[in-house]
Amino acid sequence: MAMASTFIATRLGRRLVLLAPFGLAAAEVALAQGGEITFKKSSLVVASGAREIKFDVELALNDAERSRGLMFREKLGPYDGMLFDFHQEAPVSFWMKNTLIPLDMLFIAADGTIRHIHANAVPLSTEAIPSQFPVRAVLEINGGSAKLLGIKPGDKVRHPIFGNA
Repeated sequence: MAMASTFIATRLGRRLVLLAPFGLAAAEVALAQGGEITFKKSSLVVASGAREIKFDVELALNDAERSRGLMFREKLGPYDGMLFDFHQEAPVSFWMKNTLIPLDMLFIAADGTIRHIHANAVPLSTEAIPSQFPVRAVLEINGGSAKLLGIKPGDKVRHPIFGNA
């Protein structure tokens, strides 16, 4: 039996995310209490053709962090972002509820390959944005940045979670 079958899809915070049944309660409590979440920080590189583009990212590693994401942020630096790690490949879906800025979502396979890019997700929208493929992680960056920087499906993201950094 695939591990993904033990997960359930639910709406929490701003996203449709895959959550383990027991993790759901912890995420709900953290959000209901309005508690601030302190995200770990890291850097990653997107290798696009001959270019290497460095981003400083916050890491969303658990249910509460993934549920909170970039909600309520009024700005994001030009080379900043958030990397959501789901710890295994699975179909995922996001939404933009409570997200105030447009974002590009880069859906990334377990080997670091960008599988799909959803450009300029509309702030405050509750429309589901599916990964289109099973993915290990999602990188959110400023809306329009992927096109501006020439980032496209097939490019590689180098970070320790992919074992390629």
